[in-house]
Formats: sequence, structure tokens, C-alpha cells
Amino acid sequence: MKLIDGKEISQQIREEIKEEVAKIIDSGERPPHLAAVLVGEDPASETYINNKAKACKKVGIESSTYKMKDDVTEEELLEAINFINNDKDIDGVIVQLPLPSHIDDYKVIQSIDPAKDVDGFHPVSVGRMSIGLPAYVSATPMGILQMIERSNIETLGKNCVVLGRSNIVGRPVSILMGRNGYPGNATVTVCHSKTKNLKQITSNADILIVAIGKPEFVDGDMVKEGAVVIDVGIHRIPSKEKKSGFKLMGDVKFDEVGKKAGYITPVPGGVGPMTIASLLMNTLKAAKKEIYP
Repeated sequence: MKLIDGKEISQQIREEIKEEVAKIIDSGERPPHLAAVLVGEDPASETYINNKAKACKKVGIESSTYKMKDDVTEEELLEAINFINNDKDIDGVIVQLPLPSHIDDYKVIQSIDPAKDVDGFHPVSVGRMSIGLPAYVSATPMGILQMIERSNIETLGKNCVVLGRSNIVGRPVSILMGRNGYPGNATVTVCHSKTKNLKQITSNADILIVAIGKPEFVDGDMVKEGAVVIDVGIHRIPSKEKKSGFKLMGDVKFDEVGKKAGYITPVPGGVGPMTIASLLMNTLKAAKKEIYP
């Protein structure tokens, strides 16, 4: 078994971004700029936004946060996003989800300028990715591909099974793994809650990407000997053994599956650290006009 270390790979990416940003600044241009929109005072969302801001600072990317109260109207939020869209000094914008129930998430996502959609959620971004045009790819799928590529894992002609069909992970990663390129050119099967003979399908996978949202759902019997296993899940489970009172685990029984897998991602320290690194990559692309010249 070989561990795919998300912390190490994400650090490599951050160092590469830091070098590129330094060159941009040395050439007399302003640094890339990421704006985040945060509605309400959810502690988890605030922590995530703060971590993004810290990550930006470490690589030289400028960041700003637009905080709004829980009772902000949909119209006021859309006006704020329009203001950001028209600010030429801002390269990328993200809106922290979920939003309060009185606001339509999809209407807000669609209001973002596709050229600044560094989260990769806009229908234009998803559409461009689906047909193979340059596009912002959402952070988790992009992070998964980076892990595969930087670990030199062969994907051409391989059987890839994706557990989960969410718009954020399952669907986009299945499209990317089947595209003509590297990582890609795999034969992809997408499984979900209605899939029959699941064990039979997963046990034939050369590459198994698990984003099903159920703690330790995948056990050793579901995995082929020598398979590449990417665990996207992360769950806080109460534990008397930990000082914090909980432990983190993924969608895969790591100890059991690890005995059979050729490559496997840990939880924590696997896919998780790659998400912010991927967002930084997209922000740099936006500043360099790589997607929309």
C-alpha cells in the first residue's frame, strides 16, 4: 500500500503558486485577488473562509471577505455579487454555501461572472468542463485529479468507479476521469443509492473514488487487490478515546481497505488539504486570464 499524502501534494502546489505570484508582483503587476462572500455567522463557514484567507496570504494572493447578516435579502446579496463582478481588481469570487433558506443558492451561483467563478459551480463552468473546453473545475474534483497526476497513477483504459453522483464531486469527477487526456481516458461507472450489485461493480474497479457520504461504507470485500482508492468523505464521529471527544473518518474503512489497496488516501490528510490548494490554483488562472482571455 502506498499512501497518497494530500498534505504533501497540496504544499507542493502552494509553493508553485507562491513562486508564480512573486513573479507577477516582480513584473510590476498587482497580485491575484480572491473575494469571498459570507452570509450569516455559521462557525464552520467562518472557519473555512478564514482558512482560505490565511492560505491566500501565505502564497501572496490578496483576499477580501464580504460579510452579510443572516437576514440579508436575496436582492441585496445579488447586488453585492454584481458589484464584485464589476470590480476589475478582483479576479475570483466564491460564495460560501449553504445560504439561508430564504435565498436561492442556484440563483446566486448563476449571478457570478463565469470569468470569476473560481469555485467552478456556474452552469457555464460545468458545461465547458463537460465538453472539454478550458474551465474552472470545482475544488474537490480538481484536487483528486492533481493527486492522481502527481502520484503518477495510470488512468488510460482503467476501470474507474465513482461512488456518489453529487454535482460538487461525483458527477464532475466522473466526467473528468472519462475525458480524452491525463488524468482521464478511463472507463467510468457512476454508482449511487439505487445501484444494484454494488459490491460486484466496486470490486472490479482499478480506481475507486468514494464520495457517498456514509462513514466507513466501503470495506475490504468491496475493493480489488491493488486498486487505487480515493476517499472523499470526512465525518466527525464521537469518540471517548480522543481528547477532542470525536475522531475523523472517511467513507472507507481505512485499516481494512488499506491492506488490499495499491494506493489510498487517508482521512484526514488526503483529499481535504487539496481543496483550498485547488481554489488557489483557480484564482491564479483567473488572474492570468487562462480560462477567459
